[in-house]
Amino acid sequence: MPHLTLQVTPNVSVPHEESLLKSLNKALWETGHFGKPTDIKARIVPLETFLVGVEDDEQANGMVYANLKMMAGRDIATRNQLAELLMTTIEDQLSAEQSGRAALQVCVEVEELSAVYHKKMLGS
Repeated sequence: MPHLTLQVTPNVSVPHEESLLKSLNKALWETGHFGKPTDIKARIVPLETFLVGVEDDEQANGMVYANLKMMAGRDIATRNQLAELLMTTIEDQLSAEQSGRAALQVCVEVEELSAVYHKKMLGS
C-alpha cells in the first residue's frame, strides 16, 4: 500500500512515463504518510478505447484518471490533501507537454482498500 494507478488516453502526451511515476511516488513519500518508499506502488495503464462526452468522435478531449488506494484509517482531510497533491503533480508534469491537440482533463480519486487485502514479499 498504497497503490496508484493512472489511466491515460492515447491523445495525452506523456513523454517519459517512468519520470512521471517517480515524481508522483516521491510526492506521496514526502507527505510522511507512508512507512517505506517501497510501500508506494504506481503504474500507468494506457487506454485504447475511450469517449469523453457523447459526441467526441475527433477525440478532442483527453484524460488522465489517477486512482490512489490506501489502507483504511486516514481522515477525509488527509485524503483530500493527497488528491490535491497528485492533481498538482500531474498538472506540473504534463501541462507543458500537451500540444494543444486535445483538451486535457485530470481526475483524481483517493479511496480505501478493501478490508480483505493481502500482501507478501517474495525473494527478499
